[in-house]
Amino acid sequence: MNYIILHDMVRYSGYCAWRGVFDFSGKESSDTMTSIRRAYPELGNCLYFDLAYKTHAVLYELPRSRLNWLWYINGPEPELAGNSVTMEATDAMVGRMRNEAERVWCPELARLVRETAAPFVNVIYDADPLPRLSWTGGRVVLVGDAAHPTTPHGLRSTNMSVMDACTLGQCLANWNSEPTPARALAEYEAVRLPVVAEQVLHARQLGRLKQGLPVDGEAEDGFDVTTAKAEVLQLRQTTMPFFDGAPAAVGGDFPLVGSTR
Repeated sequence: MNYIILHDMVRYSGYCAWRGVFDFSGKESSDTMTSIRRAYPELGNCLYFDLAYKTHAVLYELPRSRLNWLWYINGPEPELAGNSVTMEATDAMVGRMRNEAERVWCPELARLVRETAAPFVNVIYDADPLPRLSWTGGRVVLVGDAAHPTTPHGLRSTNMSVMDACTLGQCLANWNSEPTPARALAEYEAVRLPVVAEQVLHARQLGRLKQGLPVDGEAEDGFDVTTAKAEVLQLRQTTMPFFDGAPAAVGGDFPLVGSTR
């Protein structure tokens, strides 16, 4: 169903992400980790976003002594083999990427990138919001990434999927006396569709801003981090629609318009 509904609707974002996981087990006192913690003193308590001209990077700590980094790079859509959005990088690609990191990023981050084994590439896609989330009289329903493919910049993809499942379960419970799930799925759609539509479009805009790509109504050159005013650079994640919570059909208190329950 994901393929049937979304195959022709998935949209290339205009950029890919180099990704890597640096394992520092037993290396906490190494020069690399000492310098990275000096440059990013709140690692383990937050996510760091580094902005440069038409690019940005993300750095954060994972459990079990690992650091995760992503570096978004603008470019034409690459050819992918099969349905995976992950590309294996050749040695030549990795070498060029590491050399470019030395030019773009601070020495501490560039060193981390250079010392990370087996970096790889994710091609970034999303899709315009769907007009609905259920079909065929309530016999088909979409949840999670199948319902709302999104770029990662809103940090909500997993949360969106969890909320889909929670809301769908509550809607089914609300309407469990019905002979078919049609009304439950209609309620699920009424609750979730406005939320996920706004979040997908906000994540898209945030990614394009950070990558210096034009957004609707802006100049062709797009956002330039090197000339932007300080207040414009405060690209807070809390601007995400429904960041502090989204409506849910809990306890039957979100009835459909016109419902006779």
